[in-house]
Amino acid sequence: MPHAEDLTLYFSGEKLYGDDFTPDQIQAWHDDEKEAYADLGAKDESCYQYVYHALNTVHGFRHLPARPFAHALGCGSAYGDEFQPILDRLEQITILEPSDAFDRGHLGGVPVAYVKPRADGMLPFEDETFDLVTCLGVLHHIPNVSDIVREIHRCLKPGGYALIREPVISMGDWRKPRHGLTKHERGIPLPLFREIIEKAGFTTVRETLCMFPLMPKLWQIIDKPAYNSTLATYADWLSSRLLRWNLRYHATSMPQKFRPTNVYYVLTKPGRR
Repeated sequence: MPHAEDLTLYFSGEKLYGDDFTPDQIQAWHDDEKEAYADLGAKDESCYQYVYHALNTVHGFRHLPARPFAHALGCGSAYGDEFQPILDRLEQITILEPSDAFDRGHLGGVPVAYVKPRADGMLPFEDETFDLVTCLGVLHHIPNVSDIVREIHRCLKPGGYALIREPVISMGDWRKPRHGLTKHERGIPLPLFREIIEKAGFTTVRETLCMFPLMPKLWQIIDKPAYNSTLATYADWLSSRLLRWNLRYHATSMPQKFRPTNVYYVLTKPGRR
């Protein structure tokens, strides 16, 4: 952990905490996070519900070309439920997942292979292996974000697509325990995220701010997860657009918390199709 005076650069969003860690610090972070998401309750499949289908469809899948994808990679995809809306277009799925809690051999008839990630961020795949990669709410659990984004680009075929969604706020003070969050997770400042994506070599097809914090609470009245509802997802999108001017990385007052909290990227790797 940097000295207190050094943390101002991280909380201001000028630097990304963890992206400049040493190999030993990265390994320690990786060990802490390995089972952290599963331990929050996701490992109990009988109680688990995937709650982002509409969000993925509106901001991600509908912007992909209408063609099959021979091999998709899901980074940290747990049971792989994010792929449900496009299963009929997938021939094979590989899931990069540190936990042993989610392993399954197929998803809706599509074969699924599970592979464990390396702590150093290098993906254990050959160049240009996949024509679709999803990385949804995963990078904020990882210290060396820049390395992972470069690796996703390396493993993607030219003309392939990557869908990435991440928080662009600090998620509170990660030096202290936070209810419902793992030990290390923190968001990625939007300007730095843009730089990371550009330096990796991606072309941005769409950048959408989303996940206005009041929407899930308001939608509880209907008793349905907001981001499984197309109507709520569009209402959330509008709210996020209207209040994007209030986006800052680390909120220090209540009014500053009324802003979009996530960005959803549709990216492509330039080249042949």
